[in-house]
This record gives sequence, structure tokens and C-alpha cells, in this order.
Amino acid sequence: MGNKENSSEALLARLQNGDNFTAKQKLMLAFKLALPAMLAQVSSIVMEYIDASMVGHLGANATASIGLVATTTWLFGGITMAATSGFTIQAAQKIGAKDERGARGIMKQGLTITLLYSLVLTLIAVSISLFLPGWLSSDTALHHDASSYFLIFMLTLPAFQMNSMAGGLLQASGDMKTPSILNVLSCFLDVGFNALLIFPSGTIGIDGVFSLPGAGLGVPGAALGTAITEYIIASLMLMMLLFRSKPLHLRKNEPLTFSRSELKTALKLAVPVGIEQVLVCGAYVMSTFIVAPLGSIAIASHSLSITAESLCYMPGYGIASAASTMIGQSIGAKRPDLARSLAWMNTGLGVGLMTCTGVLMYIYAPQMIGLLSPVPEIRELGTAVLRIEAFAEPLYAAAIVANGAFRGAGDTLIPSIMNFGSMWIVRLPLSWYLSAPMGMGLRGVWIAMCLELCARGTVFLIRLSGKRWMKKIA
Repeated sequence: MGNKENSSEALLARLQNGDNFTAKQKLMLAFKLALPAMLAQVSSIVMEYIDASMVGHLGANATASIGLVATTTWLFGGITMAATSGFTIQAAQKIGAKDERGARGIMKQGLTITLLYSLVLTLIAVSISLFLPGWLSSDTALHHDASSYFLIFMLTLPAFQMNSMAGGLLQASGDMKTPSILNVLSCFLDVGFNALLIFPSGTIGIDGVFSLPGAGLGVPGAALGTAITEYIIASLMLMMLLFRSKPLHLRKNEPLTFSRSELKTALKLAVPVGIEQVLVCGAYVMSTFIVAPLGSIAIASHSLSITAESLCYMPGYGIASAASTMIGQSIGAKRPDLARSLAWMNTGLGVGLMTCTGVLMYIYAPQMIGLLSPVPEIRELGTAVLRIEAFAEPLYAAAIVANGAFRGAGDTLIPSIMNFGSMWIVRLPLSWYLSAPMGMGLRGVWIAMCLELCARGTVFLIRLSGKRWMKKIA
């Protein structure tokens, strides 16, 4: 009986009923929601590790070609996730208020609108795929693979959008386990498809006894393997949402209807996040302009180090997802006191966890980058920049989790402005200055990144300690 009473579903039900929580119960709820969300986030990074590691064995140019367009893929991915937030925040608040029918209405509107939205983004991405590597001022030897990878990856946007929407809605309802399980499954699928598509037949074997057939597609094969995986997982995620979710599964007597007020609210919530993603990911694209003249080794080291580091900070994003759910449902239940304490508890968890991962990254940086590339120059430079970035992890965690709490409260505009200012006013000018005039190369870019993330975390903690973001709850 005790286990049932302390399950995430039971604790969320108590929250919706307005019951009081002890400190232990708050911590238990945070852990129960955050752990599956962390696993889901980590699994997505494992997929990137798989791609990077397999492609890394094709050589520095193959790795650099993916690294060249990676920031632009983040830009499009970030814009799709911004659209998701406009509907998942409202769904969490409806569920917190015990208005499950209203949450289902938001779900159906969200799935329809965001699917159409992702198709438009796909058309835009496909139209620029041929020209993008040239715009980024890279070596012409990288253009073909970079363009092919970007084209195939962008054709995955509708699946990525549906995966994001379905997973976000399941999490908003308190179901963290289903998205986690499916995202873990995606890692295994990605390994299998990549093994078959990247390498030619006979290159993968076990003691010469067993070998796999292969298509030998190289870099495009990595994108195709990820694309197939995304479509399979998106289909499964939608099935679980539409037919298995207790509060959100489809009902016969509830047709799709569009609510002007709910769509307006979704737009109001999503636009600041979308602008933030454009500006922040745009800053990542600008950083590619700074790194590209440094050569293929620098581009490859930069890209692989970002992938390696992300394994350390993705748990923070998992806690942020859980925080958004808890804060959103607290608002729906009219519990601002609980929302505030949960925001601080989750931020503390994130800082503690990412402090540990930062220490591990500093110690094991050579092994982390070594898994991704056999090239000695890439390993040496990647190790150096990862150890620089390790010092930023605690305050980076504060920024990530606090931002998740703000979004759960519907406070998206000011945090978006804070992220924009941090990237464009601090990181980019400092990256250029340290890498070029100061002659520090890629190390200078990562020193600038470390300093900017520490500044960003400090600003987010200051806002969390104030009461302005709580006005949304009132």
C-alpha cells in the first residue's frame, strides 16, 4: 500500500487535490518524475554518441561535415520544440485543475497545428540544404556530405515534432515512464540502422565469425538511420498517447474543435520560446562561423566535444522537464507555495547532479572524446576543451532547471530575453575575441562558453529568488 501511495500518480493526485506535502514527499515526487525524464534525455544523447562514434571512424572530414551543419539542425529542432511548449504547458495546467476533457482538446489542437507547422519548416529546410555548407564558409571538400546529411535529417522534422508533442503531453499528464522507455528503445534501433547503413558489407564482425551486410552510405547513412528511428518512435509515442494514456486517450464523443482563446494562449507561450530558440541557436550557427576558419580538426573537435559534454548536461534537461510538469500542475491546482518550493528543490537537484557529472567529465575527458574519434589531434583538442567546460556545469544546471520551472509557470518571455542576451552579448563577442585576436583558437571559444554559462546560471538564480515569475501563478 505504501508504494502505491508514494507512486508518482498518487503524489500528483494529491497535488491536484490540494493536499499538503512534507519535504520528503516533495523530494520523492521530484525524483519519481525526474528520473524517467533524465533517462529519456540521456537516451537522445546516446543516439548522438552512436552517430558521432560510427561516423568518427570514417575520418576527420566525415565528422567535420556533420559538425558543420549540426548547429543548423539544432535551430530547426529548437523551433519545433518551441511550438510544443505552447500546448504542453496548457495541458499540464488543465490536468492539474482536473479538467481532463480540456486537456484532451488542447492535445488534439496541438497535434494538428504542430504537424502542419513542421511540414512548412521541412519545406524551408529542404530548399536551403544544397546551399547551407557554402553559406557557412567551409572547405568545399565537406560540402557534399554536409548537404546530404542536412537534407535527410530535415526530412525527419515531422516525426521529430510528433515525438516531441506526444512525449511532452505524456509527461504533462505525469507519465514520464512511457517516453523514457521509447527513447531508450530508439538508441538500440539507431545502432542497428546505422550499422547497416553507414558501413559497407563485411566491415563489422565478431572474431571473423559473424559479419553484417552494409549499404556503405557513409555520412548520409547516419542521417538515414536516425530518420528511420525517429519515424518508428514517433509512431509508437502517438499510439501510446492516443490509445493508452488514461487522461488523454481519444474519446468517440469528443471531436476536434479549435478554441481561439487556447490557440492564442499557445501562441503567447510559444512565440517567446521560439524567438529564444531562433536567437540562441542562431548564436550557435554564428559560433560555427567562428570555428569554421580554424580547419577540419577544430570543426570536428568542436562538434564531438559538444556531443560528449551533452551527456553531462542532459540529465539537467530531464529534471527541467519534470519541473515544468510539477510547476504546471501546481498552478492548475492553485498551489503557488508548492510551486515555489518545488522549483527550488528541482534546481538544487540539477545543480548537485551536474556538479558530479562535471567532475566526472574533467577526469574522464580523454575517454569520452576517445569513444567518438580515433584521430589523435581531435582527441587532444577535444580533451582540452571538455576540461575547460567542466567548470561551468553547476551554474549551467541552475539555468537549465530554473528555466524549466519558469516555463511550467507560463513565464517564457523574460527567460527567453535572458538566454538571448547571454548568448549574443557575452558568448559570441568573447568567443571571437579569444579565438582570433587573442590567438587561442578553439580553446578560446570554449573559455568564452564556460564564462557565459556561469553568468547565465547566476542571472537565472537571481530571477528564481525573486517573485516576478510568480506573478504568472497569481
